[in-house]
Amino acid sequence: MDRKFCGTNYPLSICFIVVNEFCERFSYYGMKAVLTLYFLNYLHWDENLSTAIYHAFSSLCYFTPVLGAVIADAWLGKFKTIIYLSIVYVIGHVVKSVGAIPIVGNSDVHVALSILGLILIAFGTGGIKPCVAAFGGDQFDEQHSRERQKFFSIFYMSINAGSLLSTLITPILRGDVTCFGSDCYALAFGVPAVLMTVALIVFGAGSALYKKTPPQGNIFLEVCNCIGFAINSRWRRSKCDSQRNHWLDWAEEKYSKRLIQEIKMVLRILVLYIPLPMFWALFDQQGSRWTLQANRMNMALGKSFTVKPDQMQILNPLLILLFIPIFDLIIYPLVGLCGFKITPLRKMAAGMIFAALAFGAAAIVELKVVDTVVTPAPEGKCLLQVFNLASKNVSLQIPGSDMFPLPIQRLQDPAKYVTLPLEGPTKNLTMTVTSDGTKYKCRQMFEQKTANSLILYPEPPGIQCKLVEDNIKKNENGNPLIRFINTQPEAINLTIGDVGLHVPPGYNISSYMIVQQKEYPDVSCSMESKQCSNLDLGLLDFGASYTVILTEEAGKIVAHKMEDVKANNVHITWQIPQYVLITVGEVMFSITGLEFSYSQAPASMKSVLQACWLLTVAVGNVIVLIVAEGAGLEQWKEFVLFAGLLLGVCIIFSIMAHFYTYIDPNQVDMICLENTAGKEDDDNSEDNMKMKTSDVHSNILEQRF
Repeated sequence: MDRKFCGTNYPLSICFIVVNEFCERFSYYGMKAVLTLYFLNYLHWDENLSTAIYHAFSSLCYFTPVLGAVIADAWLGKFKTIIYLSIVYVIGHVVKSVGAIPIVGNSDVHVALSILGLILIAFGTGGIKPCVAAFGGDQFDEQHSRERQKFFSIFYMSINAGSLLSTLITPILRGDVTCFGSDCYALAFGVPAVLMTVALIVFGAGSALYKKTPPQGNIFLEVCNCIGFAINSRWRRSKCDSQRNHWLDWAEEKYSKRLIQEIKMVLRILVLYIPLPMFWALFDQQGSRWTLQANRMNMALGKSFTVKPDQMQILNPLLILLFIPIFDLIIYPLVGLCGFKITPLRKMAAGMIFAALAFGAAAIVELKVVDTVVTPAPEGKCLLQVFNLASKNVSLQIPGSDMFPLPIQRLQDPAKYVTLPLEGPTKNLTMTVTSDGTKYKCRQMFEQKTANSLILYPEPPGIQCKLVEDNIKKNENGNPLIRFINTQPEAINLTIGDVGLHVPPGYNISSYMIVQQKEYPDVSCSMESKQCSNLDLGLLDFGASYTVILTEEAGKIVAHKMEDVKANNVHITWQIPQYVLITVGEVMFSITGLEFSYSQAPASMKSVLQACWLLTVAVGNVIVLIVAEGAGLEQWKEFVLFAGLLLGVCIIFSIMAHFYTYIDPNQVDMICLENTAGKEDDDNSEDNMKMKTSDVHSNILEQRF
């Protein structure tokens, strides 16, 4: 059935394909946007493991397109491949969503379901990646190539719409909706699962309208077999016959000269692909390391709006839409007018430089971010701060150290922790507290790698001390932590926001509670035997940890706020330059690289190059996985390492590009035909050249999204 829109050459079937792509991209990017924070906050993995699993998943998503292409071309065809792997895709989303429900099993079950869901999603999204855009192009007749190109523009817009909306919406579902007492990851994963189900239903509903081409055999497998046969033949005959111009010529006994010539041309391009994974190693950290960096920044935009760390990823697709026409219509023509020859490989090298600069900018931001982070104590040491709740200033002496040479003033904010050497895992210390010339002994047990607050308080016959362990790790979702010390002889009940807190009497300290970042000028306070006026806690800011000491002054309960861990004082807008630089790099590197590859190779080899291009993305994610787990560097040093590695790779790539000889795109297929004859081959070559532009658009879409 070949139904079309009224009076046009557009098949009605493309409506189903466009809607399917919108829903699928929403489901994929919506799930991926919150994935790193899910690992960190829900599964309670550390930053390095969260980054490693994120990039392992991303890598698998770019290895599986090869499998999807093989299945579609050699076995099922594009339509059945999309249907069957979309079912796998939906099952993966459902399993992933169930794994995010706290009441379903224990932590081991959650981890198992999460990993299984990600594996199924990777096979689903990667498997259909090389099929959907090409299947849409198949719906057009050859004489309607202009309409096919417009279809790819519509297809591109549906991809961007799905990506933008999901990156905006799913972080809101995660952070602004509470389920099971915390962030609602089950909903944030559940909505993408619903969208992928809709994508499958919509695509299946158009079955009767589609033009379905049968499997034609897989050129990727044929290329691999040809190369393998040539290597094997060369190895077996190396001693008796070595008179060949090229090692691939050893495959002439089984394969046509045309195929061998085409493979030679492709291999010239694949050599240039060798340095490319390093670019993707940097690019794909937007969803991992950069999101973790945003998590430790001030995310307030004005007084009424707060951006979420996983929403910053929306900048990349927004900037892509802005930069592509700017570069094509303004920047490239202006550079050409200045007399500088712009070649595709030079654009790609420049893209690498911009990506390296982006990570240089990220390193500078990270240096400022870590100023607010308390570095944990190493082995054999602990961290210590002192709260003086006595009526007067005191002096503190710790055996074997001179950590507090000055008197500690009453209710003074300690400002920062000091490092106390223990010379072992634990140590009992008898400290001396001096007040008004009178000395009091204070004995406490300290443990290594801990952060502690020593509370000095009045109790007959003099001054007593109490040691409590502190939480110096910033809250993963950026919200502040707060606890209270009650100096009164009876309990105090507080209401902060919608949450009540009971603070025990007698210099006891409450547990930490998580609150929203905002001003708290009127916190409800109540006591049994006396009136307790509402408290002014002021601004509780992003990433900070507070200890509030409740004292009685002039018959009123007063709050003295101490900042144990500094608030995030680097604003989230400081990430914008690094997103701008990495997106400029993407425009110059990614799109240019695909156009270069496809213009320099014969049309029949485009699917091979597509698979190899996607593999460079996969290898790039493997590089991040190795560095995240193996380097053990501070984050800013890791950013500098990646920037330096990419600059080094850029130099190597530039040298390789200098020796590359460009082929006129209009002569590519003619070169392949030099060793063949016949009108049929000439006609096939002409048809392939007609399809070249739409193939480039199709493959750019498949790689970019």
